[in-house]
Order: sequence, then C-alpha cells, then structure tokens
Amino acid sequence: MEELTKAQKGRLAIRSFKTIADALALRGYYKPSGKSGQTLEDALKWISPEIYGTINDPRSIEIRGLQYVLERLPRGIEECSRIILTAQDDFEQTSFEKIEPPKRRRIAYRISSNEICFVITRGLSSEMYDLLTHLTFLNIEANKIYNQTKDLSGDITVEWRELEKNVTSGSVLKGKRLDKAIWNLSIILGRTYHETRKTYEYLEKSKEEKKSNAGLFQIIYQLGKRVESGKLSRDNELLIYFTPSFRDMMGHHKHSRAWAQEIKDKLSELGFENRPLHIISANMHSIVNLLYAYSAMEKNIAGKNIGDLYSFINQIRGKEEKIISYAVKHGLLELPDSSGAHIDCQIIDASRLESLKLHPELSVNKAVLKKNKPVILVMDYAFGTQAFEVMDELLNSGFESRSTQIEDVQSISIMGKAGILPGKKGDIILATAHVLEGIPHNYLINNDLEKKDFDDSVNVYTGPVVTVLGTSLQNRDVLEKFQTASWKAVGLEMEGGHYQRAINAAIIRGHVSKKIKTRYAYYASDNPLSSGETLASGSMGDEGIRPTYMITKVILEKILNVKDKSPDK
Repeated sequence: MEELTKAQKGRLAIRSFKTIADALALRGYYKPSGKSGQTLEDALKWISPEIYGTINDPRSIEIRGLQYVLERLPRGIEECSRIILTAQDDFEQTSFEKIEPPKRRRIAYRISSNEICFVITRGLSSEMYDLLTHLTFLNIEANKIYNQTKDLSGDITVEWRELEKNVTSGSVLKGKRLDKAIWNLSIILGRTYHETRKTYEYLEKSKEEKKSNAGLFQIIYQLGKRVESGKLSRDNELLIYFTPSFRDMMGHHKHSRAWAQEIKDKLSELGFENRPLHIISANMHSIVNLLYAYSAMEKNIAGKNIGDLYSFINQIRGKEEKIISYAVKHGLLELPDSSGAHIDCQIIDASRLESLKLHPELSVNKAVLKKNKPVILVMDYAFGTQAFEVMDELLNSGFESRSTQIEDVQSISIMGKAGILPGKKGDIILATAHVLEGIPHNYLINNDLEKKDFDDSVNVYTGPVVTVLGTSLQNRDVLEKFQTASWKAVGLEMEGGHYQRAINAAIIRGHVSKKIKTRYAYYASDNPLSSGETLASGSMGDEGIRPTYMITKVILEKILNVKDKSPDK
C-alpha cells in the first residue's frame, strides 16, 4: 500500500474530525472518555495545530494554548463535567448566570456548579467545530494534569499537595510564597518558571479587569480534580450534550434571517432602499474613525503631526465616544444586533460627508457624493459559515416583501484579519480566489483591489486564500502543501469563501448585478507556520494600525470616488 504523505494524513485527520463532530451532534451526546471522544481526540492530536503547541507532549502542559482557549470559553469551564450546546435561548428570564468570554462573541449560562450551557447562534457548524476543538484540547490537557498528581507508586505528589493547599487555603499569595507556588506549579506543568509566571500574570490581569477566569492555580487544580472525579464515578465523567433544538437548527438561517430583515427595514425606514449601497464587513471602529475623526478631533489634537494618517489614528485612541457622538450628528446610525446573530451594524449616509473636513490623506470626490448619495452599511465580523448565512439573507430579494428589500448593491468589501503563509504579522493579503478546506469548493474572485492600490510601507501578498474549518483545525503540513504546491496560497481565514458563495448565489439568482464590485483584503494577524507568530502568541497591538487603516482607506476611496451610479443587472 502506498504510504500517505504528511499533508495527506493531515487532510484525512481534519476530515475525520469534521465527520465525527457532525455525527456526534446528530447522535446528541458523547463522552470524551468514550470511544467516539477518543477518536475525536486522536484526530485533533494528529492535526496537531500550531496554536495548541505541545498538545502531543504527555509531560508538558500547553499553557499558551490553554491561555488562548480560556479567553474563548466562559469562566468556570474547568469545573464543569456537563456541557450542553443548544440553539434556542430559553434563559433570559431565569436566575442562571449569563457569561460571555472576552475574546469570542458567544453566550453561555452557568446552570449549576458542574453544568454549563452554550447558546449557539453564529453559524452552527463553525461554532460547533470551534467549541469542540477547544473542549477536546482542554480535556487532553486536563488528563495530562491529572497524570502529574500521582507518582509512579500511585501516591499523591508533593507538588500537587502544595497546589491543593495554596488553592484551598483562601490566602493571597505574595512575594516569596508566590514565587515558590509558581515554581511548584511549573513542575506540575512541565514548563519553566518564567513561562508559568508569564501565563499566571496574564490570567491574573484578565481575572481582575474582566473577571473572565479564576486564575491559573485554580484552573489547573480544577482541571485535575475534574478528571479525578470522572475516574471515581462514571456519573461524573465529562459529557457533551447537543439538544434537539441544536440539531434541528443545523442548516437553517433563523437568526441570520431576522438580522438581515432588521437591516432592510431600517434602510426602508430611512428612505435609503433605492440609493446605491456599499456593504463592508469590518470592525466597528476603523470606517467611522477614518470618515469622522478628523473633523471631530482636529482642534483637540492640533500640532501633533495629524497630517500623517497613521500617527493621527494612534493619537485618537481612547476618544471613541466623542467621535461616535459627532458621527451620529453627521450621517451615522448605529444598529446594534437584537436578533441573536451577534453582528452589530452601522449605516452611514455618505452624502452628508460633503460638508465635513476629511483627513487630507483620504481622497474623496465630494461632487460624486452629492450626485450619487451613496449609503455604506458596515457589518461587524461574522464567524465562519455564518458569513454565508448573513450575506445570503442580506442579498436575498425575498419577493414576498419587496417593500423592504435592498435594490441597488454596488459593492461588497470584506476586510479583516487572516493568517499569512509567506509573510509575517502586519502584512496585507489580497485574495484572488478562496479555496474551502476539506471540500472541493473553490471560488475565483475578480478582486477590485490590487497591490498597486497600497503604498510600499507594508508588504502586500496576492494569491489564493484558504477558508479553513476553524482556527484550531490547522495542520502545518497541509498549510505548507497549500503554499508550496500549485495552489500557491498566501493566507488562510474562516469567512471569505462563505461570503463569496453567497455573492455568487445572489448573482445567479439575479438579486445583485453580475458587475458588482467585490473586494477582499486582510491584514496578517499571525503566521501559523511560525511558532512565535501564531494566534496564541497574542494580539498585534499598535502594529495592526497601519495595515488596518491602509485597507480601510483604499476601500473607502474606491467607494467614494465611483463615477457610475449603478451597475447594470
């Protein structure tokens, strides 16, 4: 039998994880300690995502990956042995504690001391894969922690007894006691003192500022105790349960449909339904800052090199409330989500920009604004397959209610962050095609953005981009194959291919013009092939300002200088 390459084995592992996860969701439950759970675990270990670092080292606990996961799961997850996924929110009028993690827009409710329920509304399959990879990783590390609680004779180790004493005493650790406790914990974790200290301090800061976790000592202790409890009684084994409402909602667009209709109704209410519309998927600050901040803040920061766009943007940080307040008076309407899709929107009447003083580096033809009266719809980031659902519903003409439909969509711009393969953090990626990982779906893009649109202060890479199943389902060998083979992929992300699938469907169905302008640009938030530049290495910080606002500037100039009012259908 012909030996499979590492890339082929990686693709098989990714496909296996997806297939098993889908099957378990349809079955309705599984135990990670059972046969199905072990198969899922084996698939994730074979994928060995860079973001999970030392997942396959039985002696070393992956604390950077642990830190990454804990910021995307609700506080107290380490204590829970019963985890439920549902698609229907029945908890608003209950006494259950509502929890939202700091770095993922997902809602969970703490039902009891050992039970937590996730309410899934954002692209059921992507959200499910994301959760199951995190939970599988967490369980792998929990078992590794448990294995460090006893020595070869089966006796409790000195280090574990010390950890238990520190956690249960309730006293605050400081000075030498804290140093000793971290050293002791580092032995359990199989990490260096400084690695352990860094993660401890990071989680302590998050614990104090956001109340998002219980602290490193408590988390490690509870993960070990949870596994111990499961071994003492099968009733206490970790159980993942999918409710019937979750299974029934797979493939439906309930929340996305309500989200899109709310936007259409608001556009109709404002009298904008027949005006040229430009849709931008972006963060909720860069478009507003670039259009309104100069006029709103010029007098406040005069004489501080405000003529340089990126220096100016850096100086207005922390001034969001004042800028938004000004923008609302000059054509901005904020549209917070109430559908459960967790995608906020902004509607901008660009014709009102004619009277504003814009930043000198932003080139806008105000005569075009006066003539065409364009409207900009900014939508916050979707999550994975949710991108198809929301864009499909937004572009759907829905002939049953023509009075609240969008009639003239001129352009769709997707800007966001992505992993880069040939470059580094802070570079820019322009997609020429989206290749969906794990399925034979590929979408060519007539991208209205080109390398020449950007100045040479940032490296720009142009080529195919892989739309992956999840941030944690990335295999180094598969990604290297995408980069070095004839694909010559330059990046990876989670939404682009799903957006393009919806746009193509809308063109085929006649809901938008085949001449619609599409723009895809990403700034590189990580390089998954470089161990020091994965998502687990932390956010970009100030280095993200230049690529983010360079993309924003180019997109806005494309929109606000367009000469033709409407493309022919």
